[in-house]
Amino acid sequence: MPDGSERPLRRVEDLRLLTGRGSYTADLSPPGLLHAVMLRSPHAHANIVSIDIAVARTLPGVIAIYTEADLEADNLPPLPGGVEIPGPDGKPGPKHGRPALARGRVRFVGEGVAMIVAETRAAGLEAAEAIAVVYAPRAAVTSAAAALGPGAALVWDDVADNTGFLWIRGDKPAVAAAMESAAHIARARIEISRVTANTMEPRVALGQVDPDGRLRITAAHQSPHQLRNALANNIFKVAPEDIRVTLGEVGGSFGMKSGLHVEVVLCGWAARKLNRPVLWVSDRTEGFLTDEQARDIVVDVALALDAAGNFLALDVHYDANIGAFLSGRSPSMVGNAGGLAGVYVLPAMAAEIRGVFSHTMPTAAYRGAGRPEATYVLERIIDIAARETGRDPFALRRQNLIPPEAMPYKTALTFTYDCGEFEGNMTLAAEIADLAGYAARRAESESRGKLRGIGLCNCIEVAGGPFVRPASDMAQLTLAEDGVLTLVSGSMSVGQGLETTMPQLVSERFGIPLEKIRYKFGDTDNLPSGKGNGGSGALCIGGAAVSIAMDALITKLQNIAAELLEAAPGDIELTNGKFCIAGTDRSVSLAQVARGALSPDELTETGKFTPTAVTFPNGTHVAEVEIDPETGVTKLVRYAAVEELGRILNMQVVAGQIHGGVVQGVGQALGEVILHDSETGQLLTASFMDYQMPRADEMPEFILATREVPTKVNPLGAKGVGEAGTVGALGAAMNAICDALAPLGISHFDMPATPGRVWEAIQAASGRRQGISG
Repeated sequence: MPDGSERPLRRVEDLRLLTGRGSYTADLSPPGLLHAVMLRSPHAHANIVSIDIAVARTLPGVIAIYTEADLEADNLPPLPGGVEIPGPDGKPGPKHGRPALARGRVRFVGEGVAMIVAETRAAGLEAAEAIAVVYAPRAAVTSAAAALGPGAALVWDDVADNTGFLWIRGDKPAVAAAMESAAHIARARIEISRVTANTMEPRVALGQVDPDGRLRITAAHQSPHQLRNALANNIFKVAPEDIRVTLGEVGGSFGMKSGLHVEVVLCGWAARKLNRPVLWVSDRTEGFLTDEQARDIVVDVALALDAAGNFLALDVHYDANIGAFLSGRSPSMVGNAGGLAGVYVLPAMAAEIRGVFSHTMPTAAYRGAGRPEATYVLERIIDIAARETGRDPFALRRQNLIPPEAMPYKTALTFTYDCGEFEGNMTLAAEIADLAGYAARRAESESRGKLRGIGLCNCIEVAGGPFVRPASDMAQLTLAEDGVLTLVSGSMSVGQGLETTMPQLVSERFGIPLEKIRYKFGDTDNLPSGKGNGGSGALCIGGAAVSIAMDALITKLQNIAAELLEAAPGDIELTNGKFCIAGTDRSVSLAQVARGALSPDELTETGKFTPTAVTFPNGTHVAEVEIDPETGVTKLVRYAAVEELGRILNMQVVAGQIHGGVVQGVGQALGEVILHDSETGQLLTASFMDYQMPRADEMPEFILATREVPTKVNPLGAKGVGEAGTVGALGAAMNAICDALAPLGISHFDMPATPGRVWEAIQAASGRRQGISG
């Protein structure tokens, strides 16, 4: 395996994308293209009294206007709802399908009420304004706390307490016993804000019927086979082969562009009905309203310690605001709750996660998908425990680490780690973050009237999951007569560099330049199955499938080369793009081998990989912030991260993934938040004027180091990297902010650390101190 840190290969896709030569779904304009526009609810909760489309349907350019009545007439089923997690009474939880257009009642601002199909988008927008909808508004709840309160408005009439599911794991009696015997118990209520992905490319869907009669869907999506199967099995009730999904460039996803979206269903349905291509493109305001949102959890956590500072038990309760509809993608915090164990010896653990309905946009996966939340909760309560017991937070963590010799290690909550050397991460992080020099840096900040804080976060995440059922992937490798290799991968590139790393695997193995490799992805006709993208599994699963395909194809080609060279197959070696007889100068090129094949089957092989277990990337992040107490402005001034990712193929790609992940975690800590009016349910952060995105000029230079502890779960020894930066950043940044505020008597501060909120906290703390001194 090549050392990616020594010979990183520059990303080959960047020039095309940065010079505007990428091809996105919205760029497509097939003959006869029609444009879809959605009319959306202005109410968070209301009955639909009537919908009058009479005037709108007569406007120029309008082809059709559809409401739920049209979908019902065609027997178009709703999107599947519910999860296989019981309710509080142990009985199966509620399962409400989500209609593609609202059926008699709207449950969040932005829910689709009608779809206009027109010759132009402008004509569709004009028609949307002409549709008269009469609503009967109803009371709404927008937070988990409000939804659980007495007399709360119900999202679903048959769910009396607004609880969608209750997930319970761990050993509650053991936790209770540990708490009883503990020398100290640190407790906190921690709020994790609601955010949205804000991808550079908005959501988009194109439905069309191909000449062979099959429905073709092109969309901004991260998992083509998953999308095809969901449409075929759950919506159109056809064989998967009767639908083709083709994906072009995807301008970011972060989990949001996965699963099944109503607009994709509607475009496919309308294209079949009208026998013309139908395109829908979200605008930015629509994105804020209707892109799946994430996080939004209130956590009660307690950590028990003995007199020596050893961890005894962790007790955690989540109230997660899941929005108006519950789907299989809603409880991402459940699948990754095992991260609450962290990298520590925690003898007893108990966790309860309650999913709560509200009149808001449904939540789903967002970069990390439950991992950053779990890590932040644990790392925050450790900092609180350290401060309350007068211990150094670095030393407290170090004394409780799982030792390498304990591997494989089964935690007290769900996960079993196959390998890891966590103390090495902390030691290296202390070095690159210059912890020894922090006191001087803090003193210098204080000399300028600033508050300075440092935050540490040990992180570990599951990759290639879900944990109970690891994902599988497929790859196909074919040699052409000109010596060019074509690699078809079931993994989907959405900007994370797979167009570089996947061909690099082949280039290194065959000893040929990248120019001799063609890489294909994103078309369900190319492979019968594929993982797509998600869960940091592209290399550790998709790359492993490529490795298996290479092994099988090389064996075939060695046999052909042996015949051409009149040698035994065992004497044939592959070196620098040629098959040679070991110890001689006799060789044949790949092109010669291809021309020597008796059938095309000898020149192609498929690899499929299903791991026996997941992998666990891990690391240590250290953040430093400076706060101006006069304005509340918080700046991230230093950031260092050590990531242990197993074997690394391309360090440049790894660094890019970590940098981007860190920025998203820091962005949530410092400013990103989705807010609703608590009475009307109206979205208050529907533009970049209100939703504070992180900016490049607000970020310091990132100090990054990696360590390699290869896993044996896959043949590459890789663990995954896509979500690692975000998993560590949220905790590191928030711990740094809280550390900076602690001297003022502020024991905890909830995200986001916007200037106004920080200033108010400082003023409140000042008032308390003055009251005490007075």
